[in-house]
This record gives sequence, C-alpha cells and structure tokens, in this order.
Amino acid sequence: MTSFLITGIDYGLTGNREGERFSGALRVRDGMISEMGALLPFSGEETVDAGGCAVTPGLVNSHHHLFQSILKAVPEGLNAPLDDWLMHVPYSYWPLIDEEALRVAARIGLAELLLTGATTVCDHHYVFSGRYEYDPADILFEEAGALGLRFVLARGGGTKGRSFADTALPPAPTETLDAFLASIERTADRWHDPSPGSLRRVAVAPTTPTFNVEPGELKDIAGFARAKGLRLHSHLSENRAYVNFTLRSYGKRPVHWLAEQDWLGPDVWFAHLVECDPAEVALLAETGTGMAHCPQANARLGSGIAPADALHDAGGIVSLAVDGAGANEAADMGAALYSAFALHRAAKGVQAARAETLLNWATEGGAGMLGFDGLGILAPGMAADITLFDLSAPRNLGLHDPALAPVLTGAATVKHSFVGGRQVVKDGRIPGLDLAALAEDAVRITRGIIERRKEMTASTGARAAHA
Repeated sequence: MTSFLITGIDYGLTGNREGERFSGALRVRDGMISEMGALLPFSGEETVDAGGCAVTPGLVNSHHHLFQSILKAVPEGLNAPLDDWLMHVPYSYWPLIDEEALRVAARIGLAELLLTGATTVCDHHYVFSGRYEYDPADILFEEAGALGLRFVLARGGGTKGRSFADTALPPAPTETLDAFLASIERTADRWHDPSPGSLRRVAVAPTTPTFNVEPGELKDIAGFARAKGLRLHSHLSENRAYVNFTLRSYGKRPVHWLAEQDWLGPDVWFAHLVECDPAEVALLAETGTGMAHCPQANARLGSGIAPADALHDAGGIVSLAVDGAGANEAADMGAALYSAFALHRAAKGVQAARAETLLNWATEGGAGMLGFDGLGILAPGMAADITLFDLSAPRNLGLHDPALAPVLTGAATVKHSFVGGRQVVKDGRIPGLDLAALAEDAVRITRGIIERRKEMTASTGARAAHA
C-alpha cells in the first residue's frame, strides 16, 4: 500500500519549525504526499481513518546503540556516571555479543522505536572486532530492512581504545586507519543508497574524535567521508572529561579544536554536546553542524542538559535521540520528547522549550541532519513517512490540545505508521513480528549474557589470584 487517503484528521502537526497544524485529509500517491486539506476519496481509493489520532511526520531517532538493548539496567552501571558506566557496561560486555545476541538486541530496539513513533533510525555502532565471526553492519541493516524502517548506520570504531581504571577489562577493539576506512568503504559499497527516497545510508563515525583516533587522522577521515559522499558523526562533549581532555591536550575546547580538523559543517552532526559554551554553540550554528540531543541518557548518567534550545534559537540544527538503552532503559521516542520538554523547562524556565519545537527536532531536524531532505515534514512533495498516534489511552483523555499528546503525555502509542507509504505499524502491531517470541528470545539471550559475564569475571579473578 503506497497510495491511499488518510481521512478524519482533526489533530495534525506538519513538524516544521513554525509548528503549523492541519486538518482534513492527506493523500499519498506512490509513497509521496500529493495533497492535504479538504479532500474526498476517489472511487475505489483505499482509506485510513485518523479519527482519535494525532498525525505527525514519522519521528527520526538520530543517535542510538542498538546492541545495548540487551544491556539494560546492568547493576554495576545503574548508578554510575558516564565514564564508570562506559567501563562497567559496553566495554565490559561487548565480547559477549554474538550474532544472535546482536540480532535480538537490534530487533528489540527497533520494535521499541517503531511502536513509539520512529520511522527513521540512525544507529551508531562502534564495536567491530576480529573476535566476531559476523559483520555487525550486515546484521543491523538486515534487521532494519525486515521491519521496513529507514536506517542509517553510523559506522563507528577507532584506531585506539580509551583507557579505564579497571585494567582487567577486555581490550577495546581497534583497527588501523587503513582497515577502518576500508571496512567503511566496503559497507558503503554494499548498503549506502544516496537517492532521495533511500531506505539505507552509511555515515563515517569514529566513536569519539577525542579518545578513539589520533589527532592527525581526523582530516584523513573527513576527507575520505566527503570523497565518498558520506556524512560524519561522533560523540562529543558528553561530559566535562571531553572538554578537559581537549583543553589539556590542544589548548582549545572541543568544537573549536574540531573546526581546525575539518570536522564541522552541514554534513557533520555530534551526539550529546552537553558541555558547550556560548561560543561553541554559535560556531555550530554558523557552520550548520548538527546536534543529536539525548536528554534522557544525559539525565540518567548525571551528565547534564545540552544547550539544544540555545542552538535552535541561534538558527542551528537540532535533532532528538534516545541513545543506547544501556544508559536509557526505554528506547521510547515519546519519553525522549517529554524528557526534553520537561528538563529544559526545569533548568531554564517555561520559555526554554515549546512542544511544537520538540516535535520539530524529532522530525525535520533529524531528517535534515541525516541528509534526508525529502522527509521530516508533512507537505505535498514530501515522502509519506507518517505516524498516527492513538489518543484513546487514559493519559490522553481531557487534553485541551490533543495534537500535542505525543510530546506532553510522556509516552507515545502508535496506531499506524508508514515509511514511504508502506505500512510498518498497523493497529498498534508490527506486521510479521511475533512480540511473544521476541520476548522469549530476549530473556534467553539476556540470561545467557549474565551467566557468561559471571564466568568471565570468575576466570579473570582466578588468573589474577594465580599470578
């Protein structure tokens, strides 16, 4: 189904910066929005009833770590700040993620995202190891393709690992620069589709520019990406440690230092950017460099609140991201919307965030940041990536402005959603996905990882005692 008419729209939001609304009907032809307004069905035209729903563009999650969907609430990291959490969770557990575990983790995360409004997902996967007998990139693209999502792989990794206090940690997987770039090239040759209606894209995404590559490699990485027509992505300024490191090492704050490495511009976006001063915000806006705002994970880890509102007000590009479920146990776009809305207001006052602005970050902002210029807004000529949010739950009853429910009620329940006019959620279910079987797989995989982690820890302790 790529041609149909959505009727009965009472609560429609276009997703643009102005927060424009619409009502009536929306016609889709061959996967594109052709008309909006007071429309009647053609003879024999298939219709979708939007009665009792808020209608928005499909949401865009601009930064995620799908492998962490089976690393939720790891006890050692649950009450740890970022650096200790990294040590105790992803950098302790990565050797235990086999092919089946990654498939199940990806399926869990993508299902969570689909059922809370996402139609486009960017996954920043940064564990590529010679220990693995599979290519994580292939697994992630295959799982996203099976569910019909638009998917961007931000291919991470690096040429050096970060040092942590626990010297018993398994060494972080690294690659030479040539191997890193060659692997990305192979992945892009197989999966990257630069066409406007593409469902698959690849970005070049070393884990961090500060800790995971040599400074002299950054320009080479940027040049490679631009020669291949690929975007650049990374973590940056997630906490004070990033700022202290670059000030100590290079005498500049991170954004200004990266400006000298050719790592700013409209083809670059960074996750987090919590520790950005006003001059850095101004430079991001001036260069068109994007922010993937991760409000829940930054709050959960005690890192702070990124100046997303300041960047937006300066005319910069802001998107919304839920980040990895290992540091944000609900990969829920509705929860991310509400968290951003509430946290900015709590810290800075009610004028810091409007609900319509938050939706814009999660739609037009994210689509443009990922290079999808033809989606993210509901308007004629745009791709039919559309989400219908069910307003029948008790938490939505009594709302004077039901259109804002996806932002204001703290959770989002999808009735129908479409990617390029193809239905990916129907009546609250993902066609072809057996959620009961997925739940069983999740329990089995998670228990297995817990047991293998205990065995690995015991073995490490025994070797240390023997030594």
